[in-house]
Amino acid sequence: MELVLLITMLMATGAVAGLCSGLFGVGGGFIVVPALLFVLDMAGYRGEGIIFIAIGTSLATIILASSRSAFTHWKLGSLDIQFVRTWLPWLTVGTLIGVSFTALVSSRDLQFIFAVGVGAYSLFFLFPRAFSRFEFESLPVGMTRAVLGTSVGGVSALLGIGGGTPIVITMTLCGRPIVEAVGTAAGVGVIIGLLGAAGFLIIGLTKVVVGAPPGSIGFINIPALIAISAVSVVTAPYGARLAHNVKTESLKRGFGVYLLVVAVIILQ
Repeated sequence: MELVLLITMLMATGAVAGLCSGLFGVGGGFIVVPALLFVLDMAGYRGEGIIFIAIGTSLATIILASSRSAFTHWKLGSLDIQFVRTWLPWLTVGTLIGVSFTALVSSRDLQFIFAVGVGAYSLFFLFPRAFSRFEFESLPVGMTRAVLGTSVGGVSALLGIGGGTPIVITMTLCGRPIVEAVGTAAGVGVIIGLLGAAGFLIIGLTKVVVGAPPGSIGFINIPALIAISAVSVVTAPYGARLAHNVKTESLKRGFGVYLLVVAVIILQ
């Protein structure tokens, strides 16, 4: 009975993560990481380093959810392929740096980084109009793009997210439609998810996590990955279509409150 409950909770997590991936352009990590920590804690897995498995598994789930979301946005004409192509080198460098950094920090440090990062990201969802005051004529190029792309990749890898929020912020401040920003952010999530998950898998093979749940390979838990991904790929297209048909301002604020609550809980 407990196993059925855990699987149900993981599938529910996947459903929400997929929906958010399509709707907001986020890879679902903000949903998956705290949900995994909660579910694993309920199942009795509270050992040192569980946060690494939660983040690594989250990055792996982002691959399928973001791919499905990005494909739907591409068919709807709201994915800027040129943006993804020109930012790819810097996103790659940043993601690899972020993953490498995880080999140097403790689980408590990583928990703190995650909580602070989530709290900071909540500001965009809570106060979207405040960000709209800072507008630019065109997308960043040259050194600005290199620094920003590297930062997005590095921070996203550390938080187990797809980098959707900073990409959406950047594109909307540069005058791109919100729907296009969301669709392109989903494409970026595929890149960060692939590189980040591979990195966490490899580094996890060199570090022992005490009390790791069964089915864990490196820092990725395969049963959780399957349960979450199986549902997220179904709900992601619905989120993408919703992004074209509904006003997301109130939804963003609700998501911002959720992120703030998660940050406070993780810090405790």
